[in-house]
Amino acid sequence: QVQLQESGPGLVKSSQTLSLTCIVSGDSITNNFFWSWFRQSPGKGLEWIGYRLYSGATYYSPSLKSRASISGDTDKNQFTLQLNSVTPEDTAVYYCGAFGQGGDYWGQGTQVTVSL
Repeated sequence: QVQLQESGPGLVKSSQTLSLTCIVSGDSITNNFFWSWFRQSPGKGLEWIGYRLYSGATYYSPSLKSRASISGDTDKNQFTLQLNSVTPEDTAVYYCGAFGQGGDYWGQGTQVTVSL
C-alpha cells in the first residue's frame, strides 16, 4: 500500500515560489502510477495541478502550466511541486496522490497560505 506525506512551508509570500514535497513509502515513484498534485481553495472544489509519470514525463493543468513544475527524486523516492509567482489566490490545501491500477492513494493534505 502506498503512503504519501506532503511536506513544505505553510506560509509563502506573494511573488515567491511555493515548493512542496510528497514523500512516498510502500512503492516506488518509478512504478506505474500517476504521481499527482491537487489543491482545494476555500469555498472551491478540488483542482488538479498536474502529474508526473514513472517515466519522468509531466502534464499540467492548462490554467497552471505556465507556473507549475513537478520533479522527482528517485533516490529519496519523493516528488516535488513548485509553483512560481504565487498570489493570495494560491492559498489552498495542497494534496499529493498516486493513481493507477494498483489503487488510488492520497496524502493527508497540507495548508499553504500566501500572504501579501
